[in-house]
Amino acid sequence: MALFEILVVLHVVTGAVGLTAFWGPIVTRKGAANHRRWGRAACYGFLGAGTLAIAMALLSLYGPEQRHPEVIDRALFDGLFGWMMLYLGILTIGFVDYGLAVVRHSRDRRKLRSLRYQAVIAAAVVSGAWCGIYGFMVGHPLMMLVAFIGIAAMLIQQRYIWRKVDPLRATYIGEHFRALIGMGISAYTAFLSVGLIRMVPEQVFNPAIWAGPSVIGVSLILIFTIKAKKLAAPKVSGPRPHPQ
Repeated sequence: MALFEILVVLHVVTGAVGLTAFWGPIVTRKGAANHRRWGRAACYGFLGAGTLAIAMALLSLYGPEQRHPEVIDRALFDGLFGWMMLYLGILTIGFVDYGLAVVRHSRDRRKLRSLRYQAVIAAAVVSGAWCGIYGFMVGHPLMMLVAFIGIAAMLIQQRYIWRKVDPLRATYIGEHFRALIGMGISAYTAFLSVGLIRMVPEQVFNPAIWAGPSVIGVSLILIFTIKAKKLAAPKVSGPRPHPQ
């Protein structure tokens, strides 16, 4: 079996673990043992899938043989299966890293300013910028869209990390949630790039299919953010009736 095929198998295995376990923390009670157990399984699965996605992207770009010769548009192929997959792999790792770190350092978010965390965020931003530029050059809006979403998410994270006024103690929970939902968005999108071309190759460049994880993930973020704000909002009690 060729190296690339071995990587694909491992990517499918780790990705399947992450994609399945991803829904566990969403449906279980937050902070409970099952929530943490499912969350760890999803994070480890996505870390493995993200790392393997990076390796496969580099092989697609610089490997000794041409991948999927049935694809005629090689520039677009390099964009989706090379640069965008590389970016999504880095972005997935970045979301996992940040999502776990905000909980680990919830008492001192200044630790997130260290080179160790900033380098991961910078790698996601730089790879995302190139993904967007390449998408513009080949005329593919999907690459520009996912680049914009990922870079915007990284900048939002930086706002939390570098803000001068300490946020409320519960704010890190929202950061944790948004990061791990982002992890799911990038992982589902990257996973499509491996499975979709094998199952329905004629639809592999269909932006509507690729945009699905982003639409669902952003919708989940908005729904849970609105719920969290409603729960956190101070309850206004009406005037007490005067005794008769």
